[in-house]
Amino acid sequence: MKTLKKLVCAALALMMILSLAACGGSDADSGTVYKIGICNYVDDASLNQIVKNVQDQLAAIGQEKGVTFDISYDNCNGDETVMEQIIQNFIADEVDLMVGVATPVAMKMQAATEDNQIPVVFSAVSDPVAAGIVASNDAPGANITGTSDYLDTEAVFNLVFAADPEADLIGLLYDVGQESSTTAIAAAKEYLDAKGVAYKEYNGTTAAEIQQAVSQLISDGVDAVFTPSDNKIMTAELSIYEDLAEAKIPHYTGADSFALNGAFLGYGVDYANLGVETANMAAQILLDGADPATLPVMTFDNGTATINSDVCQQITGKTYEELAELFGPMCTKVQSVVTAEEFE
Repeated sequence: MKTLKKLVCAALALMMILSLAACGGSDADSGTVYKIGICNYVDDASLNQIVKNVQDQLAAIGQEKGVTFDISYDNCNGDETVMEQIIQNFIADEVDLMVGVATPVAMKMQAATEDNQIPVVFSAVSDPVAAGIVASNDAPGANITGTSDYLDTEAVFNLVFAADPEADLIGLLYDVGQESSTTAIAAAKEYLDAKGVAYKEYNGTTAAEIQQAVSQLISDGVDAVFTPSDNKIMTAELSIYEDLAEAKIPHYTGADSFALNGAFLGYGVDYANLGVETANMAAQILLDGADPATLPVMTFDNGTATINSDVCQQITGKTYEELAELFGPMCTKVQSVVTAEEFE
């Protein structure tokens, strides 16, 4: 009888241990699958960096939490009709959350989810308030929040005039249809007006139009060119940087990917980190029950200057090391890249 009692007690103890183990799992239910739809606006180095890091970070979180993120990814390549179809496909597939990379995609996702209230996390939206995506950065107010690549335009122009104090004509190169350019260009004009420096605007939507605009600004003899985080200009950078370098006109831009593609300098956020934090916000919503309406838009220190070491001496007569020393006090970080199509 004693042996029988011992066996019964041991069995009960084992059952209790197994029961406790089942109750003490990860924060999310083990084996749960979350469907996520990611739409990228256009194929460029910065936005591709975001997508890769969103995917990698979600995979890491999924492994840690014992859940699966089933990701559907598509790129509309700047085509609004294709973008709308991609988003409708996500809705039809009953995704649990959408990720919109760049302002136009975020705006379309916002409109498409007003009724169904599918959570949306955006990335690389320069001014979500001005674009009407959120009520405020602190309290988005609806089913959408995300990460911003807001550009400190004044900081960029501080670099322009540190490199060339005598610059008296600045070219503003951008696509008028890009919401991401609106606030930054307005700030650039305000800065230059206050400084008493002349500027001319040059616009283009297609690669051919952008090349024509660059030919014109070279002919006009501008001392420097400024472009914010404008995706259309970004996609054309590889086709215009050699002409600007030959004319010795530095192109100051709002993202490190411009410099990767040949521009003299990119200034702004770390797009890899932008992708990581976008994924973290998506996980907060899906795993922790965070409400997008009250989850603040995340902004970042825009203090990183990325100099293209292939063209900097050709354009300015200064080495990368000389420019890094010059710009260092005005940046939290100065780094170099060589011309390529994608980040390694």
